[in-house]
Amino acid sequence: MSTQKHVVIVDAYSPTRRLAPVLHEAGYAVVRVQSTPGVPLVYQSSFDLSPYAANIVHDGDLEATIAAVAAFEPEAVIAGGEVGVEFADLLAERMGLAGNGTALSAARRDKYVQMETVRAAGVRATRQLLVTDAAQLADWHRDFGGRVVVKPLRSAAGDGVAFCSTPEESVAAYEAILGAENVFSARNDGVVAQEYLAGGEYIVDIVSREGRHHVTDVWKYEKISANGILDLTTGLRILPRRGDAQDALVPYAFEVLDALGVQYGASHLEIKLTPEGPCLVEAAARMAGLDIPFYSRECIGEAHLEWIVDAYVRPDRFDARWKDDYRLNRHWVSAMAVSTVDAELAGYPLLPVIEGLESFQDVRPVVSPGGRLRPTIDDMTCPLIVNFAHEVEEIAIRDFGTVRHLDGPAFYELAGES
Repeated sequence: MSTQKHVVIVDAYSPTRRLAPVLHEAGYAVVRVQSTPGVPLVYQSSFDLSPYAANIVHDGDLEATIAAVAAFEPEAVIAGGEVGVEFADLLAERMGLAGNGTALSAARRDKYVQMETVRAAGVRATRQLLVTDAAQLADWHRDFGGRVVVKPLRSAAGDGVAFCSTPEESVAAYEAILGAENVFSARNDGVVAQEYLAGGEYIVDIVSREGRHHVTDVWKYEKISANGILDLTTGLRILPRRGDAQDALVPYAFEVLDALGVQYGASHLEIKLTPEGPCLVEAAARMAGLDIPFYSRECIGEAHLEWIVDAYVRPDRFDARWKDDYRLNRHWVSAMAVSTVDAELAGYPLLPVIEGLESFQDVRPVVSPGGRLRPTIDDMTCPLIVNFAHEVEEIAIRDFGTVRHLDGPAFYELAGES
């Protein structure tokens, strides 16, 4: 009988491609489980299956899938992406492996249930409404007053999120969201309206084991108002473990995880720091996207990826270090370009200027020449990401600002222009 040890990743796609190699380094083969027969829209790009010992596609027969997975005698089941969180909970529970259980699985995916679960635990949460019809939403917004956020119950990457100042805008957003196909290739069957939180937005990434939480990295989003989106993300920068903002965010993040029953594995929390203190935007019980775990590792030496492995298969290493603060060796800032047009792209004529900046790290085109630009309204419609890294924080921030200065009409050469 083979002595090879195995770990299962549910819904490993390109955004989580870096986890399997880290598990290999720890001595584990990786079995991939796909929780849906089809590949969700957000993941429909080329994906290399060669790092996986097997690829098991769940077709709806749970017992058959469990039997196929059990044949590998896995030591852990890990959620590889947002769409796989609940199925990973279910597999781990059914197979008697460490995990977060299924009792609160919905609270870790459904945005309305999530907030109500956090609130029920005595932790601050946004005021909200589970929308049932347009008239109910209009009445609630009218009584609520001010700006609200309307969004799908189960999507990601800013998909469908609308900032609404009037009841009429809220109703229009609700009608556009309900029934539309989201980034996970599912129809939006529910919509939530929430109070708009004024303040800076932060990421707190954490890995947990037996209910003990370790902060792997903290980031701050950079935002502008563009293309009708009030808070459009145009960048993010890593922060030290300690600071005034971090010291407010982290204890609150731990309370949120405890309320949501997160005992094991990675979590990715987006939190606003308002004048009244921190308040959750949303929490995900899986590793961060946008290649943030890689960025963090480049600055710290290890982050989500390595700590996930520790939490599941190297418990002594996790237990010995979970209270330690990370230290930055470099500062990282990502700049996200903002298109304002719907047109075919011929090129990025100012890219050589950006590549010559002192802290330039790499450029990641989402839309390449010959592809089509769309007005940027979320992460999915960002045409280009530029990364900067430097030992001196101000140099990376300066170069990020240079991208913001250059990112205008002259930044894009459109097809047919001369």
